[in-house]
Amino acid sequence: MGPENSPTLEPRPKKYKCGLPRACPEHTLAFRITSGAANVIGPKICLEDKMLMSSVKNNVGRGLNIALVNGVNGDLIDAKYFDMWAGDVNELLKFIRPLHEGTLVFVASYDDPATKMNEETRKIFAELGSRIVQELAFRDSWVFVGAKGVQDKSPFEQHVKNSKSSNKYEGWPEALEMEGCIPQRTAYD
Repeated sequence: MGPENSPTLEPRPKKYKCGLPRACPEHTLAFRITSGAANVIGPKICLEDKMLMSSVKNNVGRGLNIALVNGVNGDLIDAKYFDMWAGDVNELLKFIRPLHEGTLVFVASYDDPATKMNEETRKIFAELGSRIVQELAFRDSWVFVGAKGVQDKSPFEQHVKNSKSSNKYEGWPEALEMEGCIPQRTAYD
């Protein structure tokens, strides 16, 4: 086989933390978050190349999958899921009410994120920077990263409405994937 018909090897694109296409700048945290697909494939939350929540880790479930992270050093504080179809919204409120200033909140929906949400829950997520939590509904797909004490709405939020005409799966919209670089807080913020 001569050089004219030998296969050319394409250089493989370099992958960065959490599979991002480029490195995050200094003093930022790399993340990738994926909502669940229908009620079959669980969500994933990756931060700084560490999988915080996934089916493989066996720590995800129907509803809202939430990882709380220290906004200064990127350490995982806690990760839990809350069933928003058949669960108790008070369990979610106990988890998100006492957050400390600067805590990052990563949220990935799976199956149904909204049925049990009440006004207080929606208000807390809005205070964490969510723009769409007020309209979140049955079986919508939602990924969101917010923080306790943010001044503005978070740039890290995606939402797909559950709609018979546009759903990718029967009864469910497509899964969402979002990635980016979150500025680390300094201890003096």
